[in-house]
Amino acid sequence: MEAVVFTGIQASGKSTFYRERFFHTHVRISLDLLKTRGREQTFLRACLATGQRFVVDNTNPTAADRAKYVAPAKAAGFQVVGYFFATAPGDAIRRNKGREGGAVIPVPGILGTYKRLEEPTHAEGFDTLYRVTIVEGGGFEVAEVERGGSA
Repeated sequence: MEAVVFTGIQASGKSTFYRERFFHTHVRISLDLLKTRGREQTFLRACLATGQRFVVDNTNPTAADRAKYVAPAKAAGFQVVGYFFATAPGDAIRRNKGREGGAVIPVPGILGTYKRLEEPTHAEGFDTLYRVTIVEGGGFEVAEVERGGSA
């Protein structure tokens, strides 16, 4: 049983990474998709109760935000894996300009999330932690973070 928790500002590649790496194996829990915290919690509880692998595809900028998923997953016996999407705000703003409709995030929203962003650590309860960067020209580079290091 695996619980995956993403951390990163908007337009850092989280949803694209999910589609490329987890779409066929993990349920996606996303506030963008589910629209309310109540629905999100219903999905989370269902995954925990059934042992279903899942990915939390939200910004989760602080340790407190991530604890809402890490603690219950650990209590349910899941291995918890974190992915930190390391993105400069300017790069995210450029990618955001390529979005359409409701997917476009106001620039102050991106910058506000960046200001609150805390890199995840193993001390939060992650069994494994990765740092993800977008490679020029497309794709992702993924590197495991050693224990004691920050993402």
